[in-house]
Amino acid sequence: MTDPITCPECEGLRGQRFGPLFLACTFCQGLGWVGGGNEPAGRRHRPPPPAPTASNHPVWADPATAKAFPCRLCLGSRQVVHVDEEAGTLEAAPCVCADERDDP
Repeated sequence: MTDPITCPECEGLRGQRFGPLFLACTFCQGLGWVGGGNEPAGRRHRPPPPAPTASNHPVWADPATAKAFPCRLCLGSRQVVHVDEEAGTLEAAPCVCADERDDP
């Protein structure tokens, strides 16, 4: 650990302002100084946890969202769209929730 010094990235300004938006400096964590207990070299960098799949996203815990979209895969359109990058085409297939008796 070192003695606290002015952050070399933001020069003590704690971040940048873009109109009403203020973005904190990622190097000093918005403090304006580094060293002591705020030493970036001493931080353990861990990879972020994997993102949830779309159908397991926490937004589905909201009852209004779950009610507005009856199917998590097709969002109620009864068709699932897939981009085939090798062929360069966009393919649509019926969703598992689509009932053959009900045509859109």
